[in-house]
Amino acid sequence: MLKFHVITLFPELIQTYCTTSIIGRGAEANKIAITTYNPRDFCADKYRKVDDTPYGGGAGMVLKPEPFFAAFESIERAADSPVLLMTPQGLPFKQSLADSLANVSDITIVCGHYEGFDERIRTLATQEICIGDFVMTGGELPALAVIDAVARQVPGVLGKSISLHQESFIDGLLEGPQYTKPPEFRGQTVPDVLRSGNHQEIARWRRQQALIRTRQRRPELLENADLSKEDMEFLRTFA
Repeated sequence: MLKFHVITLFPELIQTYCTTSIIGRGAEANKIAITTYNPRDFCADKYRKVDDTPYGGGAGMVLKPEPFFAAFESIERAADSPVLLMTPQGLPFKQSLADSLANVSDITIVCGHYEGFDERIRTLATQEICIGDFVMTGGELPALAVIDAVARQVPGVLGKSISLHQESFIDGLLEGPQYTKPPEFRGQTVPDVLRSGNHQEIARWRRQQALIRTRQRRPELLENADLSKEDMEFLRTFA
């Protein structure tokens, strides 16, 4: 079982999402577990104060170190397990990291809010993570993105493991187009090859469509993708 420990001022945001859909079913099947820790529950003062004004002045409030350290130290976790700090200053979160995180026993995620963290809170983290070049009001949504991306790599969480191998980024490419019934809708038809029953031709078509879509939308991904000789020849023809 992969255990997620989430330090957050808004545990209901994490809990609501993690009880639904694929993540919820994974938790029910004991493949993953998500536990939240609210720093307010570890405050020593009666007001449960978790933030204060910044030294040196400035707008907004800064999260205090004491309740976050206390919440972190209450967690029963493997000593060498990763601790992720969700912050726009972190490294971009990518599929390769999600894959590697799925192989550990525990992951601790620290969510910020308000103006930011007291710098000393950063010392808890083994890695700072960003999900994009934008700023959000808190770290809960980025944390859920990480939980979702990692949990679905855990065996038994996703219904059919074969679908993992057909998704965007798994092999360095974007996923190609998908179709379902009806075969024709408002003048748009499902490609004949997908209805042919020829699985070899279907696999070739899907690979080629993934190559086309990646070149059109994220051409930089092709630089590190695992491309076969046939892939390279197709891209030269397509160009």
